[in-house]
Amino acid sequence: MPHTAGKYGNKPFGKSGINIVERLVNKCMRSGAGDKIGGRYIRNKYGCGKKEKAIRQVREAFTIVEKKTNQNPIQTLVIAIGNCAPREETTKISYGGISYAKSVDVSPQRRVDLALRNIARGALSSSFKSKRTFVDALADELVLAANGDPKSHAVARKEETERVAMSAR
Repeated sequence: MPHTAGKYGNKPFGKSGINIVERLVNKCMRSGAGDKIGGRYIRNKYGCGKKEKAIRQVREAFTIVEKKTNQNPIQTLVIAIGNCAPREETTKISYGGISYAKSVDVSPQRRVDLALRNIARGALSSSFKSKRTFVDALADELVLAANGDPKSHAVARKEETERVAMSAR
């Protein structure tokens, strides 16, 4: 079961030791479908069972991915992360009262974080106020991202980030 119970929470670069599936589960627990909701964590009525619910949803999404692609869903997730991780992004630099954007390389750990965040956010936004369930949306997002399809929210965000960084060089 992908659940470390915060074992790596206070260690520097501790999230590197967490299983990639658990990191996806943690990103799926956030309710960031839109700016109106914010980035708060989902809470049940009684305040317990949040992570078990997210684990069950990711497990069901993995079974759908396996049926669609006839591949190992973990391998599909890894390929999707590779296709969704931006290589460059911009940062604000202020010099003499003037701020401007500068293109910088993205560290490997941040690349994985951004890819997982965009995959989960894409699944949440496509299932938000829709008849599609989150499980189906996550499975579709993973398959589209693994194929590098621009219809995927995560791939589109990666291309947009790299395009902005390219113009800020």
